[in-house]
Amino acid sequence: MEVEASFSSIAPPVFDGDNYQIWALRMETYLDALDLWEAVEEDYEIPALPNNPTMAQIKAHKEKKTKKSKAKACLFAAVSSTIFTRIMSLKSAKEIWDHLKTEYEGDERIRGMQVLNLVRDFELQKMKKTESIKEYSDRLLNIASRVRLLGSSQPESRIVQKILVNTKDMSKITLSEMLNALQAQEQRRTMRQEDDVEGALFVKHKENINYKKYKGKSHQSSNGDFKANTNKSNTGNKKGSYPPC
Repeated sequence: MEVEASFSSIAPPVFDGDNYQIWALRMETYLDALDLWEAVEEDYEIPALPNNPTMAQIKAHKEKKTKKSKAKACLFAAVSSTIFTRIMSLKSAKEIWDHLKTEYEGDERIRGMQVLNLVRDFELQKMKKTESIKEYSDRLLNIASRVRLLGSSQPESRIVQKILVNTKDMSKITLSEMLNALQAQEQRRTMRQEDDVEGALFVKHKENINYKKYKGKSHQSSNGDFKANTNKSNTGNKKGSYPPC
């Protein structure tokens, strides 16, 4: 309950008429986190309480009624004032959701046209002279994400190809430039491999040193014990060689 209360203090994403698919995905996640999505997904009926209801029946009845009211309130709070005037007369959260989906997402034919427009927009994109590679790639990825939200797909290989082609005119790249780029990449990979090998050898060398130190101490300890035992034996022999008084 504490987690739900703290999450409910976060304002829902506001829909202003643009990027409906992104808003719908975020809003569904928001409502699901508050345990209100069921009231939007299904316009269930709330049965009347029987005569002499139990406490459990009264509690369940109140929870269902409260969820429907909260879901409707969340959707009202999650749209701009312009869009609110179009949905304020609708009675349930499901009616509101379905109305927005029909108006802004459209049917399969409309979604197909939107995908075609986005794909065409993607193909027409070119990197600006003042634009960094990150800015350009973010712009392409944004369009690709919108295509995926409409139920279609944009292959990553095409995105990579688009970035490579537009970041440098491939027709002007000489053979030497291409070979230099490949050699630089190969050198970076080789350096990483050498660093890995050197690190492994250093660890092994350190282990060998520690082992030799341990072995030397063990051998020294054994020699010390052997000498002590030898001295004791010799002392005993000397004592035994003296004649009795």
